[in-house]
Amino acid sequence: MDETELQNKRRENEETATRNRARILGLPYLDTREFEESIPLIHGLLEKEEMYRNFILPLQKGGGENHFQFMITSQTPRTLLSSMRADYEREGERVDFFLISGSAFRIFMTRYDPPKEIVYDDIKIAGDGDSETLASVSRTLNSVSSDKVFDFLLDQADKLGASDIHIENLRNEIRIRMRVDGLLHPVAELSKDRYRVIMGELSSRANVSTAASTPQSGHLQTEIHRGKATHLLNVRVETIPTLYGQDAVLRLFNFDESLLKLDLLGLSEPEKLEIQEIVRHPRGLVLMVGPTGSGKSTTLYSMLNALNTTDRKIITLEDPIEYGLTGISQIPISTRKGGSFAEGLRSVLRLDPDVVMVGEIRDVDTAKTAIQASITGHLVLSSFHADSSAAAFSRMIDLIGTNPIFANSIRLVIAQRLVRKLTNAKEPYDPDESVKTYIRDTLKGVDGFSPDEIKLYRPVPTPENPFGFAGRAILMEQLVVSEEISEYLKGDVASANAHSIEAVARKNGMLTLEQKGLLLALDGVTTLDEVSRVI
Repeated sequence: MDETELQNKRRENEETATRNRARILGLPYLDTREFEESIPLIHGLLEKEEMYRNFILPLQKGGGENHFQFMITSQTPRTLLSSMRADYEREGERVDFFLISGSAFRIFMTRYDPPKEIVYDDIKIAGDGDSETLASVSRTLNSVSSDKVFDFLLDQADKLGASDIHIENLRNEIRIRMRVDGLLHPVAELSKDRYRVIMGELSSRANVSTAASTPQSGHLQTEIHRGKATHLLNVRVETIPTLYGQDAVLRLFNFDESLLKLDLLGLSEPEKLEIQEIVRHPRGLVLMVGPTGSGKSTTLYSMLNALNTTDRKIITLEDPIEYGLTGISQIPISTRKGGSFAEGLRSVLRLDPDVVMVGEIRDVDTAKTAIQASITGHLVLSSFHADSSAAAFSRMIDLIGTNPIFANSIRLVIAQRLVRKLTNAKEPYDPDESVKTYIRDTLKGVDGFSPDEIKLYRPVPTPENPFGFAGRAILMEQLVVSEEISEYLKGDVASANAHSIEAVARKNGMLTLEQKGLLLALDGVTTLDEVSRVI
């Protein structure tokens, strides 16, 4: 989905939400998209300051001289509407109000009050050794006015699709790096006076102290305006004192609820069918494993969205809540302040949920509580730290011991990674014989693999893209728990280790992360080096 399509989708979602809001408030809804750039503006009826303050705009005069129409938003004070109706009625005039979206209001106000601001150049990611781009971006960021620099940085990171912004204090400057498609890239080096500006914004908006001598966590939200659409950017802030000042990492969560769908994850048909089987019969325990930044949250949220129907009660326990989902009860658990996933889980089970998502299983108490919940008719989703799906079993056994209840509750373990995707400028090449032998050995017996046709691809940098990669693809290893694997978990088989469990799963048809990665490399989606990097 390109940027224009994404903007249109976000605007459509906002208009749908406004339409529903109008129904609740008992107001007529107005979709302004067809005329918001062309309808003549009415001047002299309201002052600009009044429009800004009360989120109200004159629409037009109605069928006669004594009929007035105004556009309002959900932020317009209801008391204002009552007083305006009374004032107009006293004069023998009629007034109507129409509810419009926040994006529509901003577009109209931009016409009433055109911005008089400087347009700065977009940030570009520098390739290896590209000091010229680095210097250019540094000049741009150093020239942005103090009251705009923080918002400009967030806006540009969102535009680049960055998942993190790293703000690092060096001896003589501030280094800005952004993580794009899983890799950190230098963006700019700022003068030291920018430090006070950026940390001042973080202090006031994320509730962190610039003078703290211990690590801190904070959170902020900001609206990103892109064309005719607006979306909410959630930012998790982590700061830590260093030799030259506070370093900060800003984690950007730009989930679009309408895009959190299993069909949009790029899964193969067998992978999708296995997850849909869980969704159709919601019970038991499902674990997601993988490192930070491997897309676990997106997959879990997509599963929750698929489960999110009016006949189900869904509750999540998260540390912190990364994105708000409509129709789901989400509970923040602050483990740093003494909160506990296990305690929270025991509490929410009294609320009779059908589905529970636990942010992470970290200890014995949480593991046992989640397992107990999953065998009493609930579906429990959670993440867990392990390198692979088979390793998750051996780690869980180390945590709670061989446990027949665990063997009966666990249904599916998904291990996930994200690999960078090659652009269309990629070029094919023939690997050497040792690489071919490795690929043949690893993919031996895999359906669709031809050992005689082995061709790999490498990235081709272009002026528009100095890396030759754009976007990421999912590598997903799905281990469905069979009777044979259950025997290992119950302790009926002596050698219950990751290697033996994986061997059984492969015999049952599971493809490992390594095999999935090699198949993507052979299809020209990614490179062999990229698969090695993430696995």
